[in-house]
Amino acid sequence: MLFELKSNKSLAEIGKALEESAARHQFGVVAVHDLKATMAKKGVDYDGDCVIYEVCNPHQAKKVLEANGAISVALPCRISVYRSGGEFRIATLLPTELLGLFRSPELDPVAKEVEQVMVAMMRDAA
Repeated sequence: MLFELKSNKSLAEIGKALEESAARHQFGVVAVHDLKATMAKKGVDYDGDCVIYEVCNPHQAKKVLEANGAISVALPCRISVYRSGGEFRIATLLPTELLGLFRSPELDPVAKEVEQVMVAMMRDAA
């Protein structure tokens, strides 16, 4: 269910490459969550590096939402960039696996297409 890549790039380089790749693939970066900064605002000292990118292709989102509104709990798609053992990892939950939980087989082609693009964006960023 988890797809993960390793990267020797910096956190900033990965983020920039991910945003550029998303734009090339007609995906938008809807939100960026820097967990270290968010926790610091709440008075929690977190030494790790973890940034979560929420990405979406509105045309694909419309298809799945019209078929099954409950899928909204899994949207937008998320790509996490975090440090593990001195290197960065880029990870996501595979859309084909997530949509499988909703038992809507008519959406399999949409999930496969979104997954291919997300994997490509992650490879570009890594």
